[in-house]
Amino acid sequence: MLKVDLGQLDREGFVSVQSSISADDELWKNSELRWVGEVDVRVTATLAGTGEVVARGTAVGLLRHECRRCLKRVETPLREDLTMVFVSEPVEDEDDGGTYVFEPSGIDLELGSAVREELILAVNPFVVCTPECRGLCPQCGTDLNEGSCECTVDEADPRWAALRELKSE
Repeated sequence: MLKVDLGQLDREGFVSVQSSISADDELWKNSELRWVGEVDVRVTATLAGTGEVVARGTAVGLLRHECRRCLKRVETPLREDLTMVFVSEPVEDEDDGGTYVFEPSGIDLELGSAVREELILAVNPFVVCTPECRGLCPQCGTDLNEGSCECTVDEADPRWAALRELKSE
């Protein structure tokens, strides 16, 4: 997995780690990320003068989504630049994004959960198959990309009538 040997980091000042995490790895459990193949992660960890460990790198993989409009399967590439800061004590800062707490007396620094969190935040939740996707009919469910349906548009809610009158003036 993605572990940085803190002893080696202390001796050398930096440690490079790379791993290919499988799509069915326990790391992705309950994350709603559906990977196609493996996720390649490359990280270089360095010591900051203040006792922090800064890990920078990239994660590359192919995600499987459903189109937000028509529910067809869509596969999108994800390439995310990672910057994670590991501190020995919690930071009282409003913007602590990318900052994680670790136990400095341990032998290894586990990066997996931090990488997981960074990738969850990086994923676009509004994926569509094409920008022109017309979606599904809200009444009968017909895929409007493949044809039209016979549904009629309901009359607008009468509570909006006063606003419609203002607009027409």
